[in-house]
Amino acid sequence: MNADEFSDASGDDRLDASAKRLLDAWRTPTRWRYWSAVNNSEVGLWYVVASFTFFLFGGILALLMRIQLAIPDNDFLTADQYNQIFTMHGSVMMFLFAVPILEAISILLLPEMLGARDLPFPRLSAYGFWCFVIGGVFVCGSIFFGVAPEGGWFMYPPMTTEYQTGVGVDIWLLGLSFIEVASIAAAVELIVGVLKCRPPGMQLNLIPLYAWYILVVAVMILFAFPPLIAGDLLMELQRSLDWPFFDASRGGDPMLWQHLFWIFGHPEVYIVFLPSIALIAMIVPTFARTPMVGYGWIVLAAVGTGFLSFGLWVHHMFTTGLPAISIGIFSAASQAVAIPTGIQLFCFIATLLIGRVTKSVCLLFTLGGLATFIIGGLTGVMVAVAPFDYQAHDTYFIVGHLHYVLIGGTIFPIVAGVYYYYPAVTGKQLSERLGRYAFWSMLIGFNVSFFPMHLSGLLGMPRRVYTYPAELEVMTLNLISTVGAFVLAIGFVIFLFDVLRSKKNQPLAPRNVWNAGTLEWLAEVPDKPWGVRSIPIVTSRYPLWDQEGFVEDVDAGHFYLPDAEEGLRETLVTSVVDAEPIQCLRVPGPTFLTHFAAIFTGGVFILSTYHWYSAAAISGLFAFITILTWLWTGTAWIPEKQDKDVGRGVTLPIYVSGSKAVGWWAMFITMLGDMTAFISLVFGYFFYWTTHDDFPPDGSTGPGWIWPAVALLMIAIGYVATLAARKWNRQNHAAGFYAAIVCGVVCSLGGAAAVLYGPFTHHMDPTAHVYPAIVWVLTGWTALHVVLGVVMHVYCAARRAAGRMTARCDADIVNVTLYWHFLLLTTAITCLVIAGFPMVAR
Repeated sequence: MNADEFSDASGDDRLDASAKRLLDAWRTPTRWRYWSAVNNSEVGLWYVVASFTFFLFGGILALLMRIQLAIPDNDFLTADQYNQIFTMHGSVMMFLFAVPILEAISILLLPEMLGARDLPFPRLSAYGFWCFVIGGVFVCGSIFFGVAPEGGWFMYPPMTTEYQTGVGVDIWLLGLSFIEVASIAAAVELIVGVLKCRPPGMQLNLIPLYAWYILVVAVMILFAFPPLIAGDLLMELQRSLDWPFFDASRGGDPMLWQHLFWIFGHPEVYIVFLPSIALIAMIVPTFARTPMVGYGWIVLAAVGTGFLSFGLWVHHMFTTGLPAISIGIFSAASQAVAIPTGIQLFCFIATLLIGRVTKSVCLLFTLGGLATFIIGGLTGVMVAVAPFDYQAHDTYFIVGHLHYVLIGGTIFPIVAGVYYYYPAVTGKQLSERLGRYAFWSMLIGFNVSFFPMHLSGLLGMPRRVYTYPAELEVMTLNLISTVGAFVLAIGFVIFLFDVLRSKKNQPLAPRNVWNAGTLEWLAEVPDKPWGVRSIPIVTSRYPLWDQEGFVEDVDAGHFYLPDAEEGLRETLVTSVVDAEPIQCLRVPGPTFLTHFAAIFTGGVFILSTYHWYSAAAISGLFAFITILTWLWTGTAWIPEKQDKDVGRGVTLPIYVSGSKAVGWWAMFITMLGDMTAFISLVFGYFFYWTTHDDFPPDGSTGPGWIWPAVALLMIAIGYVATLAARKWNRQNHAAGFYAAIVCGVVCSLGGAAAVLYGPFTHHMDPTAHVYPAIVWVLTGWTALHVVLGVVMHVYCAARRAAGRMTARCDADIVNVTLYWHFLLLTTAITCLVIAGFPMVAR
């Protein structure tokens, strides 16, 4: 189907030649090729549908739990069945819905909010989506075979390391680690998107509040998820290879898992809460008919909330015997987070007070969510006070508190967002009447279900139990909670019916149906796959309200990139602070490579769950080849010309490298996440030292200092060779470039061997004690990264030999050099810790 046919099919045959070329470049594939689409509009929609599917699955599990707990001594479920359902409910809601739905909404809407044609790495979005689906189906499917994990969504050892020998825990560890890869991939995409793909003129102080929130949350994901991945790695090594990281009899400590888990787990609450607040920040001004009050304060409060959230993890561990000074500090920090949260809520209320509020279902869900969240926030301040926490810890009071926070702060705003943005995505409106039925059913059902849990908890009902005795006298409260849960479910059924019902005979909604002021409402009805007809110049936070003739100018193609003369997908890259145009970026189109990459990557994790390591290695090899093919064919293209006229008399380069390039930023952000995981492992090393007198154990010689020093020296030479290769490539000195690459490869491989040879030659048995085990983890981590650095060396050499990298078009070697900065730092830390620390400790 060409552009003309597409136009005729859509009833729009009045496009001029430039618009038809643009439409043809961005059109979505049809029939079976539809699934090769990588457009944000398609991938984002799939992401939303998949996330809500997992949400419904988790909701059904919750109803089964409520049936079991409705009356005392119930036998509706066995203890094992309840444990599996309870574990899957928490895991699905946190890992397969709460975070993915917000990344999904962002992938779907963020380019439109920024006036961009797409996010900078559309294939990365598609890869993350397919990883998410494969991992989610694998984890959820385990419950139908009776092998689902039973350790709760927190997976505390030693319960999960010594008392559960089935594959359930491995499914949780490896399956969810696979999904976490997708989350981090989406975070990289969103950070680069907000920083580099804004429309000209959209300076930092003009960014939509939603984009600010997503930027904060994506950075939080980057620093919160890696500690959990590090913890998953340690626990899986203990379960598979008997390395005793959490075995107290061999120097390990189960408390390390709790620290790593909650360094992730508490920011996770804000990771799911802040994007929902972001939706509110977009909805409130629209229905108040006035700009948001306190824009700057909201941005600062969002950043402050994200920062403080990393200082709260210990309040989940008040009862574990921590020093009083630690409890005091973390208690104060936990209460302090109420300040930025309160600032945001007061700004929303002030906006509504000074505006001319119009009623809608969107606003009902918004206000219901805010009211519910405030109750959850207040109980949160209560449990931040250590003496109260001692009484309420591990009771149903906590269950009630966290659901008020998560459902009030997340689910209600998301439903509000669905009602708000549904016309922009589908061109049709949801029913206001059905929406009101759904709202009141959800609000009443929610409070009837979860408020009694505070009381049952205070009466002594523990959480995480599959039944309770009648003598506890909490049957009535539990029965009320169960009835409320079903009323809540009815509300979701009404909402789901409204979303899915046929709207074939329903007229299209007007363009910008809510009369909003932000860029996403430029979307035509029905929308076209190009995102915006031309990329606008923005001088206001609400350009549709403040810039006269703005929509008409965009539609007439009076701004940037109104054409696609070469038939390629293009968008603008702008500077980070002032949003000055700096590049015309060409982005890749549809492909099935992302599917194969996700399938083979998933094979590594899934096959390893069953200890089929040979098959997992083969799958890993195919994943490696597929990703290389993807990079080789889809990145750093050398264009047919250096510059392009993007409109309005502006000419921009098509190819840039270094800090101006989106690829450089993606590498930088990815390596920040990678370093966070590595530092988490180093944290583990020093955690053992600070909490155990036998670390290092008596008589241990450690890996010595000679081989770590040799490793550091050789890898440093490899680093210098990388710098030389970049320099000689820019000077078009081919012989010097290849010589530097060969030197880098040889020295780096020698360094990797040396860093492993230290513990090997000192006979450090990783199963004997946690000390040799953590040394092997640090050295193995370093060696693996060195090997990746070598692969990058070879890749750059091949690119130059094939004419895909030149002296001017050198993004590959520039990005590899950036990787090597981090690699040298990793190596230096590893060698200093494993060689220097034993000397200091003695």
